[in-house]
Amino acid sequence: MDRVKTGITGLDDILSGGIPRNQVMLLTGTAGTGKTIFCSQFIHAGLKAHKEPGVYLTFEEPAEYIKENVKEFGFDFSPYEKAGTFAFIKYDPYRAEDVLEALESTIREVGAKRVVIDSVSALALHIRDEEELRRIVFNMSVMLRKLKCTAILVSEIVAGSHGISRYGVEEFVSDSVVVLYYERHQSTFSRALQVWKLRGSTHSKKLHPYEVGDHGITVNPYEEAFVKD
Repeated sequence: MDRVKTGITGLDDILSGGIPRNQVMLLTGTAGTGKTIFCSQFIHAGLKAHKEPGVYLTFEEPAEYIKENVKEFGFDFSPYEKAGTFAFIKYDPYRAEDVLEALESTIREVGAKRVVIDSVSALALHIRDEEELRRIVFNMSVMLRKLKCTAILVSEIVAGSHGISRYGVEEFVSDSVVVLYYERHQSTFSRALQVWKLRGSTHSKKLHPYEVGDHGITVNPYEEAFVKD
């Protein structure tokens, strides 16, 4: 099976080598778990280490804000934007149908192999009809597979919720699911990551600790983490 290296130290070890190519992966977690850093690291690794063009679609944060924030981890996207191998799209989803056309045209323009959609939760704030949201997210996943992109679809877990996504549709259109936790264990807070599913592949079933450091996210594939029930 052909796999995409994530660029996140330790993560590929628990993914049996990386994300299966052309899959859509759901990345979900509560606020503050590092989802934007995770996605930026994935896209930047593709550009720098594997010469794979990328697109980052954001519905919430301005592109300049994201780019400036992730520079502190060494993820500078400016050279790739200038070279035409990377594009940020900041899309205000008042006309949700248009986003599919904008995304597809940008993917084709840069020849993107890696794509981030950040996030379904922000998109849903502008789409009140749940069936409409399901249709758009489903069509987006179909389009990404058709264009042979390996994509990360971001969602957010409501604090205190037992679900793994906010709307319950995200995991059903995704091939794989990775959940990030940031929970209190006794007197300290700890971060943990778990792969819930990885279609067509084996993967670690354990919770693994991860850290957000100077160079982004690092996962410890050899240790088991604990979060509260």
